[in-house]
This record gives sequence, structure tokens and C-alpha cells, in this order.
Amino acid sequence: MNRFSVWFRRRAALLASAAIVVGLYALTRERVLSQAESAEIASNLRFRRMLLPEAADHPPYKYVRKVHPSVRHIRAYLSTLGASLALGDLDGDGLQNDVVWIDPRTDQVICGPVPGTGERYKTFTLDPGSVFPHWNPATMCPEGPLLADLNEDGLLDVLIVHWGRSPIVYLRRAPADAGTPPSASEFEPQELIEGGDRWYSSTAVAADLDGNGHLDLIIGNYFPDGSRLLDENAQGHESLHDSLARSGNGGGLRFFRFVNGTSGRHPRVRFELQKNAIAEELTHGWTFAIGPVDLDEDLLPELYVSNDFGPDRLLHNRSTPGQFQFVALHGERTMSTPASCVINDDSFKGMGVDIGDINGDGLLDIYVSNLTSSWALTESHFVWVNTGQTGRMREGIAPFRQASEELGLARSGWSWDCRLADLNNDGVPEALQATGFIKGEVNKWPELQSLGTSNNQLLHNPKFWPSLQPGDDVSGHETFACFARAKDGRYYDVASKLTLEDGQPLAEAMLTRGISLADVDGDGRLDFALANQWQPSYFYRNECPRPGNYLGLHLVLPLERGNPTLVQPGLGRPAGENPCRLAIGALVAVGLPDGGKRVAQVDAGSGNAGKRAPDVHVGLGTAAEAPVLIRWRDPDGTPHEETFHLKAGWHTIRLGWPASRK
Repeated sequence: MNRFSVWFRRRAALLASAAIVVGLYALTRERVLSQAESAEIASNLRFRRMLLPEAADHPPYKYVRKVHPSVRHIRAYLSTLGASLALGDLDGDGLQNDVVWIDPRTDQVICGPVPGTGERYKTFTLDPGSVFPHWNPATMCPEGPLLADLNEDGLLDVLIVHWGRSPIVYLRRAPADAGTPPSASEFEPQELIEGGDRWYSSTAVAADLDGNGHLDLIIGNYFPDGSRLLDENAQGHESLHDSLARSGNGGGLRFFRFVNGTSGRHPRVRFELQKNAIAEELTHGWTFAIGPVDLDEDLLPELYVSNDFGPDRLLHNRSTPGQFQFVALHGERTMSTPASCVINDDSFKGMGVDIGDINGDGLLDIYVSNLTSSWALTESHFVWVNTGQTGRMREGIAPFRQASEELGLARSGWSWDCRLADLNNDGVPEALQATGFIKGEVNKWPELQSLGTSNNQLLHNPKFWPSLQPGDDVSGHETFACFARAKDGRYYDVASKLTLEDGQPLAEAMLTRGISLADVDGDGRLDFALANQWQPSYFYRNECPRPGNYLGLHLVLPLERGNPTLVQPGLGRPAGENPCRLAIGALVAVGLPDGGKRVAQVDAGSGNAGKRAPDVHVGLGTAAEAPVLIRWRDPDGTPHEETFHLKAGWHTIRLGWPASRK
């Protein structure tokens, strides 16, 4: 071989190597949205910010919790949760313009009108006081609200989960007069279970799990039962996670089946704890969020469970009336699939979950937030895209593929709640992310990284954890994220380009925990509210200047048999009718002029610290009307479906309940 040939081959090899390096760089380099397109997207997203209502008699603010002596050196870590909220219709005016939120600075459960919607009643707090044994605010704190009609009387109730005790239900009393406004005295407190057991619950979801027509409950729990983490006078030592990626000693899931309920001035409701609903090895995760989603369209919700320090779970619903049964599904791994991007096998830190059709193919997808701080314990968010092969769930296979990287939604920061919301009604959802962990001045990421690579045998013992005290910082300056889809099909965070009406940027470092969505004023534009830890919390009114058309559906069920389906334009109670209850779990498919469809479900509690209002909102773009297929179970549990041809706008539909079973 002559010298020229040798030189040529070496040169070719170098060029090939350079091409590989350039290619890898192109693949790994973060894509940036052009200024022109960024400005175009931002020009049609505009919000007005207002403080959430606070109680006039609130105690002095605090900014850290009192904790067990054995974990006092990590009290900043144990003080990172509590801010939470839900938007709904407490006063029965037909609009989701009321808010129930928890302010960790006071540990009050605050109920009031959403700012800017009128002073329809006075803001009040829910507090059982000394009604229950073992009620000790010094050793417990509220963690999150759930709004639902739990005793089936047509009135909205409030369930509060806690750290340090089992949940409390506040049942709305039947008003003495039709115009009686909501107030603390109009809610009757009741324990979900008697005795006030020490649970560390993070979230609650309502859904008809067994198809009998009644709403059941799933409670997601974090720390182990019986812990005294919030008792500064307790003795002994507390235990934490037993693994970084496979923890099996958490509070896990609890399933409750609806038994009966009564209305009146002293309403009651009874739920029974259901054991053996899932396999024993699935029961002790460190659960943060739950997402019910009916994947196989049998009107029985599957459950996506976001777990911290261990694998998330997708549970296939195989229940029958009176008997809960859920089976864990497993994702399939290909040559290009990272080991931790397989359902039921991931080791990520699951924080939040939301359900929606992110790619517009008419199938419900699952959006999951994780810990994704740059230059830290970097993982990725999940976007589980539905393949439509739902029949494989009977074989134990999860019909999803992970697509967060290709969609540009893999990273945003140390994240909590996440939401999919079509904020400008163009038919493409935006993606919202709550971010931020501990805010201070002393960066503690090096110490936390060391913990992340430590021996699992040491992790459960808090004395081996690095000090995390007030003033320390771990991802405390990350900003709220608002991702919008660009022309290339990928999502980009445009929050830094969005300026609020008061001149402040939307992308603030607020330590946001919960995100709630609702069209509070019925104008067809989705608004949202943010619950922030140790900081003020806000409502954001959507003032999008050029929204597309939309379809809004307020779907309810009658309280008595013999009622046919009734459709009326606008929002509110069906004209001349008795109270109704929300059609939780109903499925909606909206046809589009191009032959595609949009899908949605009536939600009652998906996510972690924020709960969306239960109305269905679908952006139509330029479409002025659409065929709408609705599938639901009546209060007897009988499935129904009906197609409607609806013009753009809001519609209230009372779904039918025949006088007898078919």
C-alpha cells in the first residue's frame, strides 16, 4: 500500500470520526426556539395575576416545620410540601370560580371566591378543632384538598389529606335556604376512618373503580404509617427511604369503596377500606400523585401512580362491582430504550402526573414530572405516548412508549405538579411544570449528590443524610415552566417570554407545588392557579388576545332514575331541575373537520398538589361546531353512549339515567 493510500484512509477515518462527534453534538445540544417564533407564541399567551384569598384571622407565618429530634438536621427537606389547591364550584352558581387551598405558612385550609369573580361570600377556613380524638395541630399538617360530591346529594364536599393523621371529609350540609352561601358552619367534618391513624398522605383521587356507579377513593401516602416526623417531643429515631430507586417501605396506596351516604343538616358518608386490590409488592411505594385514565374504554379507570424513590406503576383495572382488582403492567424495552424509561421499571423520582392527548392522535397520553435539575441528579420527565394497542393490557403489557426527549419535554427542573392545558384553544395543549425545591443561599447540591451515590443500607437512617436547614438551597431558584409546541413539533419553555399584566415575568422562582386549571369566568379560556411553598400563591386569569374556538362541557348525572339526557347551552344547573352530581369518569371524543378527533375525560383529582376542575375543555381551533360522542355510566353502573352535534361554546349536559336497567 503506497503512502498516498495510507494518508487517504487515515484522512477518511478522521473525517468519519469528526462527523460522528458533530452528529452526537447535534443530538445532545439543546435546541433553541428562534426569537421570531418565540415572540409569535408569546404574543398570544397573556395572563393577569392575583393573590389567592387568605383568612383574615390567620396566625403568624412560619417558614419551616417543627420535626422529630432525630431528623431536625434535615428539617428544611421535611418542610418542602404542603402548598396545594383545587378549583371548583362551592357555591353552586355553575362556574368553577371557587378555590380551596392550603397555605403551609399557616396550615389553614382556606375556601373563598377566586379573585376577580366577585365577593359572593366571605372567605372561611375548614378546621375540625377538637371534634376528633388525636387532633393535634402541633404534630400534623394538611397536605391537599379533593373536591367531589362524596355522599351523592348534589352538593360539593371537601376531603383533606394530612401528614400525621388520616383524611378528614367535610360534607356540605343541605342548605336551610336556597341562597345560603358556603361557610365553615355549612360543612360537617367527618373522619374517613375512625381513630385518626398516623398516615402521611400526599394526594387523593375520586373515581368509580368497580363500575357500580358510585365514586370510590384512592389515597396516596408517602412516609411510613405511624411515623412521628412532625412531633418535636417524640422519642426514639425515625426511618426514611430504604433505597434510592427501589424503596418499598412507604405509605403506598389505600383503596376505599363507597358504601352509602345521607344528606341533610347532618350528612354522613361511609367508605370501606378494600384490601388485596393490588399485589402486596405494590402497596408500599412512596406515592406522590395518581392519575386515573380509562385506556381500554370500558369505563373503568386504569391508574398511573407516580412514586418517589422507586418505580412508577401503571395498574390495569380488572375490577367487578364490589371487588377491586388492579394488575401492574410492564412496558417493553427495545435496543434504543434506556432501562429507566420502561413503565414499571423506572428508578426516577415521580412527582406529578396528568392525562391528555399531547400528540393529537385521539388517544389519551400520560405526562409525568420527575427530578430534572441541570448538572444535578438529572433524570427526565416522562411523556408516555399511547400506542393504541390496549388489548395487550390483558397480556400484562403497557401500551406506551416514552417520548419526552423527542417532544422537548424531558427537562425543566426539580418538578412537582404538571398539567396539559390548551391555553389559547388552538387544539394543541401547552405543558405547565411546577418547579423548585429548597430556596436559600448555600448550595447543598454537592452534599445531596453524595447522598445520591451512597449505600442504600445507610439511606434509611437520617443521621447519614447531609444537613438541610433553613438558608440552604437545592434547586431553589428554578422558575415555573410553560412549554408551547413550535412549528417543528417540539415543545419549548416560553415562560421567560411571558410578561404578566403587573409587569412581572411568568417565569418566577416561586417554589410552586400545585397547579389547578379551570375556566373560572366561563369565557372559554382556561385559567390556572399556583400553590407556592412558603410564599404567596396566585390565580392567573387567561387573557389570551386571539383564542380559537372551543367546546366546553359541564357533564352531570341526575340524582333520581327516570331522567333522560338534557342539553342546554351555557354553564349552570339544568333549567328547572333538582341538583345533580358530576359525571366523573365520563369519556368525551370530539370529531374534527379533518377527520381527526380530540379526547378528554371528566377528572376528579388527578395529580399531586393541584386538582383541575372537572369540566371538559377542548380547543377547536377554527372549527365552529363538532360531533361529540360521550360515554358514561349512570348511577346504577349501566354504560351508555350518545352522540351530540354541538356548536362551539359551553354546554351543560345532564346525562340520562333510565328508570330501569337495560
